[in-house]
Amino acid sequence: MEFSEKLMTLRKQAGLSQEQLADRLGVTRQSVSKWESGAVLPEIVKLISLSEMFGVSVDYLVKDYMDEPEHTTDQKPDTARIERKLDALASDYHRSWGPYYHYTSKTRVFGLPLVSVRFGRDRHPSRNSLAVGIIAIGNFSVGIISLGLISAGVFSIGMISLGLMALGMVSVGYLAIGLSAVGVYAAGVAVNGLKIAVGVAASGETAVGRDAAGTNVLLLGDGLSRGTVETFLQTHHPNLWRPLLRLFSSLGANIK
Repeated sequence: MEFSEKLMTLRKQAGLSQEQLADRLGVTRQSVSKWESGAVLPEIVKLISLSEMFGVSVDYLVKDYMDEPEHTTDQKPDTARIERKLDALASDYHRSWGPYYHYTSKTRVFGLPLVSVRFGRDRHPSRNSLAVGIIAIGNFSVGIISLGLISAGVFSIGMISLGLMALGMVSVGYLAIGLSAVGVYAAGVAVNGLKIAVGVAASGETAVGRDAAGTNVLLLGDGLSRGTVETFLQTHHPNLWRPLLRLFSSLGANIK
């Protein structure tokens, strides 16, 4: 019997779901799913934790020819001792690799967790650091509202950000704001906007900036008032959504 089969059997015998087991081990449900599918094997720290949790030897877990479990004790596992062991392992892990926090809400919308958090320095970022949910916060995040070092979503904030509305050092979106921004509407330092671009260096159909290029251009020169920028944008885009008009006018007037 392979490890994947043994783990699934032990988990079900203990009455645990994949998510419950993942919470006890400090990993994601996807990690447990991969273990049980045989796609990957857990690292040694997690094998020891599983051994303690289910009261079987590590040899039984990893050796395919061992079909009968070697129980580490004839009695039920000492829950307090297991918890102490897991705490010690987690402490060693965090000292070596830095703190790591993860949380997944049980509430789901359209099959996605309402809130997903995966943040911190993680030894296996490809496994655990991607936060996916309606609200996603993490090293790497994907969600309706997404916040992360690298983020993607309808409303996205990150160092590198991709979304309908994107804010970041590097941002790409329908509305993009950042040091470097590309979008239909873009604002920041170096920006390229299909319709409107407002920035120090701006390029677009309508461009406002210290260095600007486009069909309709307003150069900042020694500075422009908010009213001047607003009038210019209204002239060339009379149907521009008013909150967007105010945002671009304010940014244009404050670019130095």
